[in-house]
Amino acid sequence: MGRKLLWGSLALTPVVLLARYAFGAGDTTVFVLSALALVPLAWLVGTATEHLAEHTGPGIGGFVNASFGNAPELIIALFAVADGLPNVVRGSLAGSVVSNLLLVFGFAILVGGRHALDRRSLVVQLGLVLVAVVLWLLPSVPGWDGDPERHSLYLTTLPVAAILLGAYLTITGRNLQRHRAAHDAEAAEEAWSLQTALIVLAVATAATAIVSELLVHTLAAFGHALGLSEFFVAIVIVAIVGNAAEHGGAVLVARRGDMRLASEIAVSSTAQVAVFVAPVIALLSWLVGRGLPLAFRPIELATMAIATLLVGAVVLGGVTRRWQGAALVGAYSLAVVWYWFAGDR
Repeated sequence: MGRKLLWGSLALTPVVLLARYAFGAGDTTVFVLSALALVPLAWLVGTATEHLAEHTGPGIGGFVNASFGNAPELIIALFAVADGLPNVVRGSLAGSVVSNLLLVFGFAILVGGRHALDRRSLVVQLGLVLVAVVLWLLPSVPGWDGDPERHSLYLTTLPVAAILLGAYLTITGRNLQRHRAAHDAEAAEEAWSLQTALIVLAVATAATAIVSELLVHTLAAFGHALGLSEFFVAIVIVAIVGNAAEHGGAVLVARRGDMRLASEIAVSSTAQVAVFVAPVIALLSWLVGRGLPLAFRPIELATMAIATLLVGAVVLGGVTRRWQGAALVGAYSLAVVWYWFAGDR
């Protein structure tokens, strides 16, 4: 019954488009419909990733899920740069790192319980995130005094982005080779074909991008109606919505007992945001508008670093326990309270 309901609720995607473009529905209505439509889309991405992992193993499956899941975020961020919303872009990037590590990984552990992890793979990716946070200090610290959008900070951002992008491509390539070599390619009898899984992932991701864009464009009005700061909307709401596919996918596969795949989805997505998506946005930002400096606020850098260290402590243990998941979700709740009181720049 649950699966039939999820398949049926995929119809919410065309409903959102009709409500917006055919009937001219208001921002609040579009926001609610878009948020509801993202739930079955996230489930579909998670299901397709599970079938893909039957052919590739959890390491590559998690990487592909992260790649498809982060594609809408990259597109949305470039639209936001073009619209002159640099603080929204930086806030959503920082929020993605924190929410993927604390909220998604935490909930996955809560529903998945005690399971062994691929410690080597996860430690490498968490190390990449920490390196990114440290390198982001170079354009960020000067931005704490004066205009964080000044061109000199963008020039400082460019080599940092290039270094992070190069490191990500090199290390991720080696990591995927290890996963492929270690995987025993015995697909389950009921698994979709590799081609079917990839097609479903592509279609679900495209739909997620469209729905997410509609939702983000209505967030400003929604946040204003609730009295929320632009920073809070970006770092909490946009970040969670932009990563709905990974959020739903990781929790779904964890509930089914595949914690290795769930952990790879959450941590791979985090590393991809920090060391791939953010640098690519910075490097491409001048094509769609003014160059975007990766000049993060202290609260953004601090919560990203703390989240990485907390998850690192869990991963180093090699085995997940439900109390650890509760602790990570609790830490995210504290971060949200901190974001609420921080306000805009």
